[in-house]
Amino acid sequence: MQPESTVAAVLKVVAARLEAAGCDTARLDARLLVEEACGLSLTDVIARPDTVIAAASLERVEIMVARRAAGEPVSRIIGEREFYGRSFKITPDVLDPRPDTETLVDVALPLLGKIAHPRILDIGTGSGAIIVTLLAEAPAATGVATELSPAALAVARDNAHVNGVGQRLQLVETAWTERVGGQFDLIVSNPPYIPPADIASLCREVREHDPHLALAGGPDGLDAYRAILPEAAALLKPGGHVVLEFGAGQHEDVVRIARAHGFALAAGGLVKDLGGHVRCAILLRS
Repeated sequence: MQPESTVAAVLKVVAARLEAAGCDTARLDARLLVEEACGLSLTDVIARPDTVIAAASLERVEIMVARRAAGEPVSRIIGEREFYGRSFKITPDVLDPRPDTETLVDVALPLLGKIAHPRILDIGTGSGAIIVTLLAEAPAATGVATELSPAALAVARDNAHVNGVGQRLQLVETAWTERVGGQFDLIVSNPPYIPPADIASLCREVREHDPHLALAGGPDGLDAYRAILPEAAALLKPGGHVVLEFGAGQHEDVVRIARAHGFALAAGGLVKDLGGHVRCAILLRS
């Protein structure tokens, strides 16, 4: 850091270092890291740019900046990610929720609108971002979330309680739906869908920091759908829906697998994300 260690001066230095390291969002990353390291709010940064940062805080900034420059996402450095307007704890045990997955939430919420007390199942919940958001947005709903990783399940539990839906969510440690009973109005999942051969080509923020278990979807990326869809068929209430996320270019294969297990594509059932890729499918029993 340069000798003048005011908030404004440190932000300028950090942003320059991150830009030189190839960070596309260097200024935003700089602000978030400085806020976290120094215990500042956005208001502090804007209203009091001449505040002098203490030496101990500067040391924390140095450590965080080095991690970001090496390719670690800001969300992992600070241990949280904003998703659908809420803050979610993330750890090395869970996938870092992506903005693209907000498309799934946008698609799922209207399906709950006409159901008095909807019951939702989230298969392979990870951080719990999807199910916790759905329950928070639909106060009359209850949910079940499954997860194979005990460590990930603990993160989902924390996120459910912090966001005020812990009493309406049952968490089940299981592979897919093996230990799940009853029927559901809505089943959602964002399962692993990356072919292992493609993982090396992912950006380093994903490749080096997301858990492999949450990425790898079998040789063609479709193993999870082959497992989930027959199980979902037995757990879905009449008139219910399944909403699945998948990777770019996978929609035709996912729909084909769904049809083989008695599902039909709902009207307007292929939904694009903000990047223009078909990201989600809305399925119902045919």
